[in-house]
Amino acid sequence: MRPVLTPAELSALPADLPQWTLDDEAKTISRDLKFKDFRQAFAFMTEVAEVADRMDHHPEWSNVYNTVSIRLTTHDSHGLTQSDIELARRIDSAASGV
Repeated sequence: MRPVLTPAELSALPADLPQWTLDDEAKTISRDLKFKDFRQAFAFMTEVAEVADRMDHHPEWSNVYNTVSIRLTTHDSHGLTQSDIELARRIDSAASGV
């Protein structure tokens, strides 16, 4: 089981990942992304799916037309871990490339 983030690490999240929202219980981060159209949204999801598979850490997400909603948490740790932060960074990188 991966260790959950410390309070100090959690307090740094807004500066480190400004486009992500930390939930009230500090157990998940989320972000909505809008793309030009469905094809672009789906291409983004395909790219992130490859990254998530390599990391063996998968997002909770949904897609409605050009919007992708993503929620990250580490279920077996019951909170946020470094794996969530790393995946969020990679998602941000993928989003900037689309």
